[in-house]
Amino acid sequence: MTYASNDVRPSPPRAAPRLLLRMSAACALALTAGACSGLDSLNPMNLFGGDKYKTEVVKDTPADQLYDQGLARLKSKNYDGAAKTFANLDKQYPYSQWQRKGLLMTTFAQYQNGSYDDAAGSAKRYIGLYPNAPDVDYAYYLQAMSYYNQIPDVSRDQERASKAADLFQQILDKFPKSEYAEDARYKLQVARDQLAGKEMMVGRYYLNQRNFVAAVGRFREVLAKYQTTRHAEEALMRLTEAYLALGLPQEAQTAAAVLGHNYPDSVWYKDAYALLKTGGLEPNEDKGSWISKAFHLG
Repeated sequence: MTYASNDVRPSPPRAAPRLLLRMSAACALALTAGACSGLDSLNPMNLFGGDKYKTEVVKDTPADQLYDQGLARLKSKNYDGAAKTFANLDKQYPYSQWQRKGLLMTTFAQYQNGSYDDAAGSAKRYIGLYPNAPDVDYAYYLQAMSYYNQIPDVSRDQERASKAADLFQQILDKFPKSEYAEDARYKLQVARDQLAGKEMMVGRYYLNQRNFVAAVGRFREVLAKYQTTRHAEEALMRLTEAYLALGLPQEAQTAAAVLGHNYPDSVWYKDAYALLKTGGLEPNEDKGSWISKAFHLG
């Protein structure tokens, strides 16, 4: 998404000139040396007499010029410079379409620069200011991608994966026909798979520590929230293992039966089946079990 530099634009509102009082170079130099004539004391009123200061009128850069400068910097891949230029557009022309364009382009430039936290913050501000703008779906997408690009490996905290997943889901819910919906759907699955992987890692740790109740809690979370991820198969097998260790064979048999029904060719089903056989058991679904209800088996 870009704005063409030759877009037909409405005449932008001109901000009022700002008056800047600047000390003359000669007097400033003299003050540094302690020799500016006529300054016999530090009385601040003396600073406004004579020729010590001059008044200059500094005009804001016209909005269309600032916008084109930002586009030029984007084109030359000076993303940091582009972000600052568009930020000036945002500040100098508040409550206008130029502010809206400037804020969205600031977000894009920050994203391109790899300043993902800044981009996420700018996108959030855009969504708050312009929730009904025609391109607000792009702001959601940039915010989601800013978190998505910072998802760490599964051994670390997955807060960014969770934020990315939430935003991608919002895109699908609020803007199902958006041009970003298809990519959001794919990346939502990737983020959810990462979150499920974290739960599985912790669950396996508890299983190895023989804390079977805690392990069941983690594997249950995977089936409740991330059933469509690739981790669901292993979660069912691990539930078979944990429930057998807890002395709950009926739940173990149900987990294995549901695993076989939904993933009959899975290597995890073969492992679960073999594990039950060692205890003289077979997969047998209890329709009243939470596991069976989670998969809506008839």
